[in-house]
Amino acid sequence: MFSTPRIPVSLEFFPPKTAEGADKLRLARQRLYPLQPSFCSVTFGAGASTQAGTFQAVAEILSEGVSAASHFTCINATRETVRTQLGTLKAMGVKRLVALRGDWPDNYRAGDFEYASDLVAFIRAETGDYFHIEVACYPETHPQAHSPHADIAALLAKARAGADSAITQYFYNSDAYFRFLEDAQAQGVHIPLVPGILPISNAAQLLRFSEACGAEIPRWIRLRLLSYGDDVESIKAFGLEVVTDLCEQLRAGGAPSLHFYTLNQSAPTLSICEGLGLLPPTQAALAPAV
Repeated sequence: MFSTPRIPVSLEFFPPKTAEGADKLRLARQRLYPLQPSFCSVTFGAGASTQAGTFQAVAEILSEGVSAASHFTCINATRETVRTQLGTLKAMGVKRLVALRGDWPDNYRAGDFEYASDLVAFIRAETGDYFHIEVACYPETHPQAHSPHADIAALLAKARAGADSAITQYFYNSDAYFRFLEDAQAQGVHIPLVPGILPISNAAQLLRFSEACGAEIPRWIRLRLLSYGDDVESIKAFGLEVVTDLCEQLRAGGAPSLHFYTLNQSAPTLSICEGLGLLPPTQAALAPAV
């Protein structure tokens, strides 16, 4: 039994590039499985080697008895390659996909799929309702969107194309999520919008990620992280407090589930979920220290 009413959780991993990385990811997954994730997703790059690594990780997760979702991006994708990959995933037993536009390289020209909505529509046309399709959304507005209204219009296009639900970019201001949810519903978006959660354990990495993707780090959080300098333990303790409180606000506000960007690590996510009472008591006692 769990110590508090459950909110579903899902987990995201990236395909490892080395044998050592693969071993570490297997161990991280085993440590995270007591959370009983509704699914585990694996990111998908534009290069063939990354795609092969994605499918390998997805196959391993399925063999471990957990639902797995493969990412798909529009970059370098053609109708024929996507059709072939969909057939491969169906044969593997995959029932979930995460369909994304992807971050376009410099001077990249769109091919068969310019927007994620195009990719979603193609998947639906090819496979009907076989796959549960997740898409992305941005509570603080996609950095390339012309306006918040236009950004939600893009999400609405994905929903109308056949998306079942959406996962947000990470954020640290619950008000941004709840206002986004309200605005999206007002524009006709009625699919579940699942908060994406990025644990804080490395200040430099977080600031670098956020600069690249446009996620806002509230000034008070940024200043506190910078004040710790190289004090890794203080950064982790502060990050745990901040993200656990964020998740509690989201749960209290009725978020449908929580999707953790694990960065292939188990300890930060486990510590947050322990604080939320989402680990069985016997597993909570075994959860790693921050």
